Formats: sequence, structure tokens, C-alpha cells
Amino acid sequence: MFFGEFEYKLDDKGRVPLPPRFRARLKDGVVLTPGIERCITAYTLPEWKKLADSLTGGPITRSKLRRLNRALFATAFYLNLDGQGRIGLPAPLREHAQIEDEVVVAGANNYLELWSKALWDEEKSASQDQAWQIIESMESG
Repeated sequence: MFFGEFEYKLDDKGRVPLPPRFRARLKDGVVLTPGIERCITAYTLPEWKKLADSLTGGPITRSKLRRLNRALFATAFYLNLDGQGRIGLPAPLREHAQIEDEVVVAGANNYLELWSKALWDEEKSASQDQAWQIIESMESG
């Protein structure tokens, strides 16, 4: 499980360290994709495989499934951590997430999210404002 938030700065080569306590789980590499919100989503290989397996069929039409597969897999990057626990953030993903200098790595249960500091501050505030309503709706359901 990934949890917590960690602030880092991109180095001049576009690399960002990942939190030391998560590095063992990421030793086989990490898959980065554009997040639905303006962030980068980082999956371990086992979690990425689970996601891929879940998209081999299901209740959606084949044309929608093809489009979803293109959106997810064509924009994904597989990376290994370097000896110092860093990954290089590909330019298309940095642009998507508006990451220029400060990066927040946020745990999100079974994956990580990488955010620009400014966008993370906005998202964190909005998420905390709505969390209690979401929890109450889960309890009543």
C-alpha cells in the first residue's frame, strides 16, 4: 500500500527521486501514465498487469475498449529506478501534469501519483473537503 505525500524537486535532467520506503516495491520498474486529473500515475508492474488484464473484456463495447486501450497503453512509459532511486519524467507526462520544478509524490493506495506542487495543493484541498461526504455515502450504501 502506498500512502503519504513527499515533496521533491526535479533535477536539471528531469529526474525525480521516489520515496525510499517505496523503492523496494518498484525495483522491477514502474509504469507511468497520464492521470485522469492533471497528474502522472505510477504503477508497479504487478498493478499494471492487473489493470491490463481487467481491460481484456467486460461490459463495454469493443470500440470503446480499443479507444480506452489506446489512451492508456500508447501514452504509458516503463522506467527503471536508477541507483539513487530516481526516475526520469518523460516530457509528455511533465507537460500533462504541468510539472516544472516542484513535484509531490502522493500515495494513492495501490499506485502513486506525481503532481506539480501547485496543482497538488488545489487537489488536496478539494479532496479533503469532499472526503467526509464520500465516506458517508459509502457507509449508507
